[in-house]
Amino acid sequence: MTAALTLSACALLAIAPSAAQAAPSEFDPSSLPGIGGSSQVIVVTAANTRTSYAKVRAYEKKADGTWSTVIDATPARLGYSGSVKGSARRQGTGKTPIGTFSIVTTFGRLADPGTRMPYVKFDRNDAWTYNPRSPSTYNLFQTADRSWRSFGDYVEWLWRYGSQYNYVAVLDYNLPKGEVRTGADGIRRAENPANTSKGGGIFLHVSNGKVTAGCIAIPQAQMAQVMRWIDPAKQPVVVVTLD
Repeated sequence: MTAALTLSACALLAIAPSAAQAAPSEFDPSSLPGIGGSSQVIVVTAANTRTSYAKVRAYEKKADGTWSTVIDATPARLGYSGSVKGSARRQGTGKTPIGTFSIVTTFGRLADPGTRMPYVKFDRNDAWTYNPRSPSTYNLFQTADRSWRSFGDYVEWLWRYGSQYNYVAVLDYNLPKGEVRTGADGIRRAENPANTSKGGGIFLHVSNGKVTAGCIAIPQAQMAQVMRWIDPAKQPVVVVTLD
């Protein structure tokens, strides 16, 4: 997905304070690998690589260099097979990649909640494709009004995911690099395709309480908060790691 495009709510969970009311953090995300100059860090921690349960916390770096907690420990679900180092992940394994990933864009079934990131409200035609036999369309958002049946299990018709995709943040895991063009047929194709063995469509999205196929899923209230909080100028990243 280019820059041009660029989870059910849990009533018993208290909504964390807004960024403006964020409490000082006892944890310093600067110690995490790969965050670079990011001043917005979402940390996903799991007890081991076998579990599909995790906790999500969010932190923001203030002007004085200290960090504040924006979202405290929130339950999350991961892939049905747990997690694995991003470089070792393979398509169809149901594992969430471990590593640090930028948030590059957002989309959703619902209207823009007020995010500062690029946002697309998708419709019934829209899909995410990752068919290894079609490398140029691998790991891309598609808006073409056409049937993707020839892609078999290698396509997500976004509308069919219901509330899980009410709000979605796209992680920069195995996305194609370089220019993506829309052809006369309406299909988006990458000049420099992604690695077709590593899988794609790794998102932070709304949870339905069940495992994912590799994404990170949190309650809708917290996901909506994330959407309103993340700011491309602050280089938001998601760090998936072990406790």
